[in-house]
This record gives sequence, C-alpha cells and structure tokens, in this order.
Amino acid sequence: MFLEAITVGSMSVCCYILACEETRQGVIIDPGGDEDLILSRCKAEKIQVTAIINTHGHPDHVCANAPIKKATGAEIIMSAEDAEFFGKPDVEQYFSILGLAPSPKPDRLVKDGDLIEFGSESLKVITTPGHTPGGICLYNPPNLFTGDTLFVGGVGRTDFPGGNGQQLFQAIRDRLLILPGETVVWPGHGYGGDHSTLAAEIRTNPFLSDSSWAR
Repeated sequence: MFLEAITVGSMSVCCYILACEETRQGVIIDPGGDEDLILSRCKAEKIQVTAIINTHGHPDHVCANAPIKKATGAEIIMSAEDAEFFGKPDVEQYFSILGLAPSPKPDRLVKDGDLIEFGSESLKVITTPGHTPGGICLYNPPNLFTGDTLFVGGVGRTDFPGGNGQQLFQAIRDRLLILPGETVVWPGHGYGGDHSTLAAEIRTNPFLSDSSWAR
C-alpha cells in the first residue's frame, strides 16, 4: 500500500494519503488544510481519490473536505455519532472560534467494524470515542491511523465539548492495545513524533504507564 504523511494547516494536522499500488485508487485521511498541496501530491502519484475519511469532526481535521471533494468527487466519510454531534448549531458555533471551515455533510456514515475499500486495500473502522463522541481509528495491518485518540507519547484531550476521558481511556485499552505490539501508530498530530508502535507506547507513553494496560 502506498502511504504518504503530510503535515497540513494552521494546526499542523497529520494528513495521510493512502492508495492501492495496483489500481491507484486512494483515500485521504484528515485533510486539515493545504488542499492544493494534498491534491498536488495525489496528482503526482496518479492517485484517484475515492474517499475523504475523517477520524473525527473537529474543524482542524475537516477544513479541507469541501475543496477536495469539489476537485475529486470523493465521498466524505465520518462516524454517525460525530456527524450528528458536529451538525448541531451550538457545537458548530463553539468550534467556529477556530476560524476554520466546517465539513459539508458526510456522504457515508460508518460504524465499528466497517470496511472502507479502495482498490485491493481496505481500512477497518475501530470506534474510539472520548476525544469526540464518534472518534474512529483506521486499521490496515500493520498500520493504525489513530487521529487524536492516541499520539506518540500522549493521548487526545477531552476538555472540548463532547469529550469524555473515561471513554477515551477505555477505548484505547479495549480496542487499540489488543492489537499486535508491532502495529504502527500514525497519529493525528506529531506532537511527540510522527509515528510509533503500540509496544513502544505501552512502554514509554506516560498516559499508558499503568501495567494493567499491557494485557
């Protein structure tokens, strides 16, 4: 699978371009700005973008959805929970303080266990609420795209509207740390590094330091 990571936008979001090596069908995960750069990389790699996938609905991860959809015709994919939550007028008004464009209404809503296919590749949806009500991670072994659920050396904040710390840690423990230790973590921001492994995070991430995590 083709994989390219690009840091984009005013809030330094880690955006990922993935593609099937055979068909060149591909997806974009979390286009948080700099749509011209993202599109130019897709053009250079001859990638037909079939989907724009948002790990969650915060504006810094969705603000380039509209121009990329317009340019490619790709469908926008988000969890049903985040589509509903971020569609509320009061929530949209709150996050407007960031000065970033909201996403158009998603074309496809996904739930835990769904597969997002592109060519001969696919991403399995793993629901990980906590940072937002409907946060998701995306799994294509050995790669795990964790959005703002799990960072290198950190975890997502839960003090924004819709955040829930108990849900976040439960999701990380029960849904992510059961995956193989060699799973590569590709986070939504590179605060502590651009990638890691689950085994390394269990050993070194201070938020996961309790031995009960390594079960």
